[in-house]
Amino acid sequence: MADKKLTLSSGGSTGKLNQTQIAEIKEHLEATTYLKVTDIIAYIQKNYAVTYTVQGMTSWMHNHGFSYKKPKATPAKADPVKQEVFIEFYEKLLTETPEDEPILFGDGVHPTMATKVTYGWIRTGTSKPIATTASRTRMNLVGALNLETMHVITGSYDTIDSATMVKFFDLLKKAYPKAPKIHLILDRGPYNISHVTREAARKRGIELHYLPPYSPNLNPIERLWKVMNENVRNNRFFKSAKEFRKEITNFFEVTWPKIAMSSIDRINDNFQRFSSTLST
Repeated sequence: MADKKLTLSSGGSTGKLNQTQIAEIKEHLEATTYLKVTDIIAYIQKNYAVTYTVQGMTSWMHNHGFSYKKPKATPAKADPVKQEVFIEFYEKLLTETPEDEPILFGDGVHPTMATKVTYGWIRTGTSKPIATTASRTRMNLVGALNLETMHVITGSYDTIDSATMVKFFDLLKKAYPKAPKIHLILDRGPYNISHVTREAARKRGIELHYLPPYSPNLNPIERLWKVMNENVRNNRFFKSAKEFRKEITNFFEVTWPKIAMSSIDRINDNFQRFSSTLST
C-alpha cells in the first residue's frame, strides 16, 4: 500500500508518504512532464525527504496510474477560452441553421510525393526496407467536409491563394446548387481572410466562419488528411509524379466514398479541448 512505511526491499527508505503527500505529488506530476525517473526521485527527496530507488519509483508510478509515453503535441499559442467560445458558437450554428444550409469545414493541404516513412507492423527481429524518394512534387488541394453526410469536395490547383479560393467557391455552389446559403468554417490563413476571398464568398451566398488561431483540433478535415496519408502515402514509394497524383485523386473519388461512413468515429465534431500549455 502507498501509505505503508517504505523499506529498502520495496525500493524506498524509512520515510513515509501519507495520502495528502501522495495527492500533492500526483497533482505535480500531472502538471510537470519528467523525462527521467531519477528527476522524480530527486523532487520527492527534496520536498518530502523520502528516497526511492529507480525500480521502486517506477513501480510507484505504475501503481498510481502513470505510464511512460510520448506527450501529445499541442500548439503553444492555443487559447482555451477562445476555443470554448468557438465551440459554443458552432453548437448554436448547428441548432439554428436551416436544414437546407450545409455547414462545411474547409482547409488546404499539400501532400508530397516524398516517401512518408512511418510505423507499421513488422515481424520481430527483422527489418523491412522501404524504397524512398525525396521528390518535392506535390499537389495543392482545397477541401470541404460535410460532417452530416461525410461528403468531401476537393479541388486541385497550381497554388493556393485568394484566386484559388474564388474558384473553389464555385465548386461549392455547384455541389449545393439549391442551398440558399453555405456555411464554411476555415482557419485564419491569409488567403482565407483576404478581402478578395470574403467578397467572393459574399457574392456566392457563402458565409465564412473562422476558427480561433492555432486551433487545428477544431477542424475535423485535418483528421481526413491523416486518413488520406494512411491510405495513400504512408510507407509508399511512387514511381512517377503521374502515379502519385492518380493515387491521391483516387482516394477522394473512389476510396473515401467507400470508407466515409465507417470513419465517423475518427472524423467528427467531438472536439479535443486544449488546456493552456504556457504558464501565466
